[in-house]
Amino acid sequence: MQKALPNLQTPFADEGWAANQVDPAQAPRKRITPLTAAAFGVHIFTAFGAACALLALMAAVGAQWPQMFLWLGIATIIDGVDGTFARRLRVAEVLPRWSGDVLDLVVDVLNYVFVPAYALAASGLLPAFLAVPLAILIVITGVLYFADRWMKTSDYYFRGFPAIWNVAAFYLFLLKLPPWLGAVSVVALAVLTFVPIHFIHPVRISHFRALTMAALVLWAILALFAASENLAPGFWITTLLCALAVYFVGVGFLRRHHP
Repeated sequence: MQKALPNLQTPFADEGWAANQVDPAQAPRKRITPLTAAAFGVHIFTAFGAACALLALMAAVGAQWPQMFLWLGIATIIDGVDGTFARRLRVAEVLPRWSGDVLDLVVDVLNYVFVPAYALAASGLLPAFLAVPLAILIVITGVLYFADRWMKTSDYYFRGFPAIWNVAAFYLFLLKLPPWLGAVSVVALAVLTFVPIHFIHPVRISHFRALTMAALVLWAILALFAASENLAPGFWITTLLCALAVYFVGVGFLRRHHP
């Protein structure tokens, strides 16, 4: 999961952008080699996350919530491993024309923000008169978070709630809170997006790494079971999923005590 490098530019970031680019007609042509093909394959792999977002949205439109979360889960797995592939194949060096960071951010906004926002607006889990405004709140705060160049610390913790609205939506569907409490939860998480507290990156942190990875695998297995049970897995599975959520949040609060 590679996010927003300090010097990252988008095509419309400023008027001088075009002046700093190489004319494609004058750029040296590179031969296609096994390495460049493999590197571009990593970009295609990342881009498949956008296909997952489309399939998740189609499931959400049909109120097929378990299928939606399955596609969002597949997208999350892709997001968790594509950075490892990119670093090992030196994708940024081999294919400098294609920005893996921009591609990753686009795919993440779709899966972590846009689709969950729609799902919560359409699900009936929020008060009817607040459903759309809260979904808009999710989208606005979510994209602002992904535009934050300081979203991560040097030791791979996130600053603020990391806009993982797919996970937040999963728990709202799982717990089926009263609509007013669901609305309070959405507002609280939106506010926490801009509060300087720390949340873990479960794949890349070094502290408690083995325990965190084991907890992540267990969480994935339990979440898959919950989806197979139409998001009604029973008391004990729900309790375990909530306990794991407390662990993931708690590790972030413990960061201040690390050397």
